[in-house]
Amino acid sequence: MMDAFVTLAFICWSCFTAGVQGDSLTILQAPEYVSFQKGDWPISGEKIPDMVALTMGFSVQEDLSWPGLRAGPLFERPKANVLVVVRGVDNLALSQSVASYPLENPVSFTLDSVAETIHSMFAEDTPVVLQLAPSEERLYMLGKANTVFEDLPVTLQQIRARLSQDGSVLTTLPLNSLSRNAEADLLFLSEVQVLHDIIALLQRHRHLAKDHSPDLYSLELSGLEELGRLYGHESPQYRDACIILADVLQKLGQVVFGLYGDSAVVAVVTVKNFEAPLTRKSRSILESKQISNPGSPYNLAYKYNFEYAVIFNIILWLMILLALAVIVISYNLWNMDPGYDSIIYRMTNQKIRLD
Repeated sequence: MMDAFVTLAFICWSCFTAGVQGDSLTILQAPEYVSFQKGDWPISGEKIPDMVALTMGFSVQEDLSWPGLRAGPLFERPKANVLVVVRGVDNLALSQSVASYPLENPVSFTLDSVAETIHSMFAEDTPVVLQLAPSEERLYMLGKANTVFEDLPVTLQQIRARLSQDGSVLTTLPLNSLSRNAEADLLFLSEVQVLHDIIALLQRHRHLAKDHSPDLYSLELSGLEELGRLYGHESPQYRDACIILADVLQKLGQVVFGLYGDSAVVAVVTVKNFEAPLTRKSRSILESKQISNPGSPYNLAYKYNFEYAVIFNIILWLMILLALAVIVISYNLWNMDPGYDSIIYRMTNQKIRLD
């Protein structure tokens, strides 16, 4: 009886610990005035951009009802925000962190809205905006990032060439079970190389933290996803890669946090698989072939402006008031008695009599 009870308790504990594992959002570094509360509060993947915007002091379209982030002071905002998305893993051994939260509804997202807000508010200061996905050869740079990261290897061919140069990660990191010749291993090592180069460039250009505009860094890594697909998540290659990536991410967080004077937010999103958003696509039989936006060859609509409703109401009621004013003035002029109401006609009549 006792043995059965112990076995049942062990099974229940195993199920509980297995349920804890999953996609997560981990805050590696954060200043004191950006208050992340420790707790098991899940956050939706589509709300990550709103969370980043709120930590930088920007407003969002919809309120974020998430208790993990508490409102901070109005006149203090971090000087930088770094968000690293790691695909193919649901949990990394990040020992030094501020807080960690489970991630639900892990849909793909971008920080384009945050980047546009920074560019519109601090266009004269040319803030650093860097969005990079090495495996997809996707790069977006804005402001001072064009000069600081102009030599950063982006394409896979450039990164492979960088791995063969002096000071590459092939000569400085303990590869253990990872191979120098396997394609999936080189893809992962190329992403680690990009992280090392970003750290070196940030340490070289310390003047980035001295301006008054906030900087944004967004990185998406998928090397672990390829290793897990090829070797399996229980393979030594996958475990060694997780250890290497966790160490590099910890170093990146420490360097950025120290460079910006302990005024930066560094977060890591680990997701095993991105879920496709549930959307319903339909096509009308009356669909027009006419392009709504002549400047776009893809038949895209004009970008929606959230101030459209305000401008529409201003113009609408102004036109209504002008129309009413014209009607009232016209009515009064039409029914006016020239000999009694208007001094103009009186003077005219007197002038006629004098003549």
